[in-house]
Amino acid sequence: MVVSKNSERVLNLAIRVLVFILFMGWIFLWVMMPTNTYRQKWLHKIREKSYYSTYFGSEGTSLLMYTFPILFIAILGCVYVHLERKHEDRNVGTRKGKNHHGLAIWKQPAIVKGPLGIVSWTELALLAMFMALLVWSFATYLHNSFVKITPTSAAMDGEKVWESRSGSAGFWLGIVGNICLVFLFFPVARGSSLLPLLGLTSEGCIKYHIWLGHMTMAFFSAHGICFVIYWAATNNLSQMLKWAKTDVSNIAGELALVFGLIMWATTFPRIRRKFFEVFLYTHYLYILFIVFFIFHVGISYACIMFPGFYLFVIDRYLRFLQSRRRVRLLSARLLPCQALELNFSKHQGLKYNPTSTMFINIPSISKLQWHPFTITSHSDLEPETLSIVIKCEGTWSSKLYKTLSSSSSSTIDDHLQVSLEGPYGPASTSFLQFDTLLMISGGSGITPFISIIKHLIHNSKSHHQIPKLLLISAFKNTSDLTFLHLIQISDAATTLQDFQIEAYVTREKSPKNENPQIRSVIFKSHVGDSAAAAILGPNGWVWLAGVISSSFGIFLILIGVLNRYYIYPIDGNTNDVFDLGLRSFLHMLMVCFCIFTAATVAVIWNKRRVAKEGRQIQSVEGATPNASPCAMGFEREMELESSPFQALAQSVNVHYGERPNLSRILLGCKGESIGVLASGPKKLRQEVAAICSSGLSQNLHFHSISFTW
Repeated sequence: MVVSKNSERVLNLAIRVLVFILFMGWIFLWVMMPTNTYRQKWLHKIREKSYYSTYFGSEGTSLLMYTFPILFIAILGCVYVHLERKHEDRNVGTRKGKNHHGLAIWKQPAIVKGPLGIVSWTELALLAMFMALLVWSFATYLHNSFVKITPTSAAMDGEKVWESRSGSAGFWLGIVGNICLVFLFFPVARGSSLLPLLGLTSEGCIKYHIWLGHMTMAFFSAHGICFVIYWAATNNLSQMLKWAKTDVSNIAGELALVFGLIMWATTFPRIRRKFFEVFLYTHYLYILFIVFFIFHVGISYACIMFPGFYLFVIDRYLRFLQSRRRVRLLSARLLPCQALELNFSKHQGLKYNPTSTMFINIPSISKLQWHPFTITSHSDLEPETLSIVIKCEGTWSSKLYKTLSSSSSSTIDDHLQVSLEGPYGPASTSFLQFDTLLMISGGSGITPFISIIKHLIHNSKSHHQIPKLLLISAFKNTSDLTFLHLIQISDAATTLQDFQIEAYVTREKSPKNENPQIRSVIFKSHVGDSAAAAILGPNGWVWLAGVISSSFGIFLILIGVLNRYYIYPIDGNTNDVFDLGLRSFLHMLMVCFCIFTAATVAVIWNKRRVAKEGRQIQSVEGATPNASPCAMGFEREMELESSPFQALAQSVNVHYGERPNLSRILLGCKGESIGVLASGPKKLRQEVAAICSSGLSQNLHFHSISFTW
């Protein structure tokens, strides 16, 4: 066993070193692209060799230089995360080494308030380096091109110097905008191995996608404006309707820009939050944006931005296949604080870490809307149940609560059709490395902490060392205290030795005499429903590596055959050239075919295996009773839930009419290493971040959990 563990550690280290080398080489290409060394020497030699290729053509070089390294990194990431999961399963609950202070400071907040939100020093440094790459690229491109534009050269083209320079500037703005587009899709590939490889989560990366989206559209808008000015100044506006057979298609670029601008207009916070459905539906225009972008620049150049979009398409199609499954909803608990807990049947092989999220769709509420919610259950402590908590804060959630609360008083209700995507979450339980965990929440922000507390309960029962725990929760009203009932406080109080909850009710000075009840609703089963399971099974990361490698391999074979036996015979004829738009269309068609084929085969194979395992379990355990154990458990809970505040009063210190003094609490914590987790309203997270980054205490390590963007 020791040899096996050491081998895994060596392999993981080797993977990380190889990934670092590949990524730095890939970045080096982007740094060198604007230089004359690359454009006049390297690119010239590369094009000379690529044009002799009868199998891959000019796009073969782009695939090798820009696409293959990232896809190979993604495959290595799948292997790395798979080994990390196995290692963590064997060493669950073990205390990890302390963070070195020199490294921990880079995770501290550098910016607390502003349009960027809460930004750590690491994020700020990476953002600064990316901006430096954009400035370097644009400045170098512009300098090298402006040197060649002289009054003589401009006059030979029948133009003025400023006209030539405006056209050149517009061209290079589009090239630099493509750099932003290259990175745009990486953060939104929720199931991609690149995110856990970097220690990131899908919900935490949304802000990077927002930043990149704004920069992409700013550059592309400036690109379009410069060319319109150039064409107007040179009396050549007819170029706007050009769709060339072998060159850049201007009208395709204009259509791509129009679709991009429509999406961009709905992404600003005020519009997005007030008209969320408009934002949601217009964002599907990204399909047309990418299609017409490829028609605009041609497939050869589009291969440069190909890797991020390729991984996104794989992830999006897998999510689509998972969303076709109907998951069995066992029960719901309606809390008096206008919140509800949904409990689903779960396959025992489905594993996830605390603070993971699940996207949910209920067709009877909205067929197109998917909303993310934190998973509050624990995959080992509750092996057959998956739970999420929904707070009524919008039209969708309010309609769902009203639908459930208006049902009959019977404990058996009609069937409710539900689909799930996920779960998505951190690859490891990094919070175990601290001596003390200080969790600060506001309102429904407590939900991520429920899963953490259950994780600690599970580890404590397994006799593992766990950190001390202090939960500070702020609520508006007394009824909101029922959120704490979901923690299983009696279990936590008896299992966790150092566990304390301080609850603050800010808008009431004394407890109300009313004793609201928590109502449980049990749903009927349906023959089309199944237990929630990972789309690619328990070894999903290995299967994902297989999908990426096999789909890309099939794609290379198909384009090789296409180029050699269909495109090359036409291009080889000096009297004819293959249509660039048709070539781009055929490549896009093959990409979709390869991804859909490989992913579908993997999903069907795992679905059959999961079904086979389910039948084997049933044959061992006997016939399934009419009512599930979970459902029967909820019936037994009815008496306890009739007065939830009685249990809370014995285990929770409740403070009425005041807010927590966060500065006193945080700076008063003693310990070598204190993990500070903040979840809830933006102002609360900003206040906690400001205290942790003030430098008044060196033992506070801040982490923000946010699901609003």
